[in-house]
Amino acid sequence: MSDPRSTKPLQATPASGEEAELLRLRVEIDAVDRDLLAALNRRASLVQQVGELKRRESSAIYSSARERDLVAALARENPGPFPNAGLAPVFREIVSATRSLEARLRVAFLGPEGTFSHLAARDRFGALADFVPVPTIPDVLAAVERGEADHGIVPVENTTEGVVTTSLDALLETSLPICGETVQRISHELMSQSGDLGRVRRVASHPQPLAQCRTWLDRHLPGVDRVETSSTVVAAEMAREHDDVAAIGSSLLPDLLGLQTLAPAIEDRRDNTTRFLVMGGDPPRPSENDLTCVAFTVRKTEAGALYRLLEPFAAHGVNLTSIQARPLKGRPWEYVFFIDLEGHESEQRVQDALAAAAACAHSHRVLGSFPRAPIQNRGEGA
Repeated sequence: MSDPRSTKPLQATPASGEEAELLRLRVEIDAVDRDLLAALNRRASLVQQVGELKRRESSAIYSSARERDLVAALARENPGPFPNAGLAPVFREIVSATRSLEARLRVAFLGPEGTFSHLAARDRFGALADFVPVPTIPDVLAAVERGEADHGIVPVENTTEGVVTTSLDALLETSLPICGETVQRISHELMSQSGDLGRVRRVASHPQPLAQCRTWLDRHLPGVDRVETSSTVVAAEMAREHDDVAAIGSSLLPDLLGLQTLAPAIEDRRDNTTRFLVMGGDPPRPSENDLTCVAFTVRKTEAGALYRLLEPFAAHGVNLTSIQARPLKGRPWEYVFFIDLEGHESEQRVQDALAAAAACAHSHRVLGSFPRAPIQNRGEGA
């Protein structure tokens, strides 16, 4: 005879007090997410209206100062607990997504895909821009000049390696204005096909990343052969084809090539940072924190010419943040001086200083006045 108790329906185990509270909080979070989605769609609708006004006035879609100041203002007003450090990446993608409703920006960069220039372009313009890889830095500028891209992004200075001379030389050959800057910390990842560190018998990368990760490699992969390649992308392709090879490169490469990250941030120095210039578009309006880049030449036969060139900036209270010299093409032992100064060229003190310096120079040209990258991205301050 069957047990009559077996016909009784099974009873659900009552949720504990903690489980019930967890369920309640998740329901509230889901409601907040729906509110966020509604707010995003309201923002998108407003951006569409802005885009229509810009089209009527033929105004630029991209404004580097607007995006920088948006995040700075939100950080000042943020009561927490949402971390300020999370605001920039969150709003970068919000702005990128809603800006795509106005027009989808095309951004040229030094390719191929997966380079640090590609990463800097992604971080500056967000995932919903169209990225155009080109083989050389002059080609980046040429793509913008030909209308194949709306903007270009070029590396100009690295905290470890110094200035990128090819970029400085290219600035003299183009009429494109500098419209912004972005600063990218160079962080190297180790990646492989298998994701198993024990299988690695060779580590491949460009000579610079291999040198910049020497200490980590000595500690974790002693005795493993190191193979120099022409680029980090070539190294990653090598790792995709050979199970015993690990590559060093940017955080974009694992997703692009189907590799697995063995270890993130293996660089020896955490202050290895590259500054990039954003080229093309309409010259930016003044903001509260600008840089102006100017190229000067002086007559080499005049004693004290460089001193007289620089003295007006001190006299007018204009701070110089960088001075770089490059040989002047076709003029042996003569140089062009690239000077970065604080302020916008429309400011009176900057105008007065530039006019006085120009009077002492053989030639000069303002390459652009543009919003500075946020201080935390430039490696300044505490």
